[in-house]
Amino acid sequence: MDKNLACILVAEDEDTVRDFVCRALTVHGHTVIAASDGIEAVDRLGDHTIDLVLSDIVMPVMDGITLALKIKSEHPTLPIILMTGFANEQQRAHNLSALIQGLLAKPFTMEQLINIVDQVLERDRSEDKRSANY
Repeated sequence: MDKNLACILVAEDEDTVRDFVCRALTVHGHTVIAASDGIEAVDRLGDHTIDLVLSDIVMPVMDGITLALKIKSEHPTLPIILMTGFANEQQRAHNLSALIQGLLAKPFTMEQLINIVDQVLERDRSEDKRSANY
């Protein structure tokens, strides 16, 4: 899978942040599926083949950590990056390091976003290649 052909599920309740993230990822060649909360993200996950989930932590209905736990129970190899602007939520996310592949602190630049997405996708592809060789 070419990193520029990844399908990324973005779960973010703030319209401006979601629009920024979706636009930045699309400009860099990714297909983006947007969701405004965790429940909508779970629904979208069932409708599409997703290569990466990028989720805010603090959202109504279902937060990003609950979403990550649900995703990993059903799709254990799907990489997840969490985003947050809250220091206490960053600590909660760090405690989930076995479940998530990255943490992006808000506010972030387009360059920071693209860098972490590319790193996680590259790491995931490398792990897929190693698994295929065994």
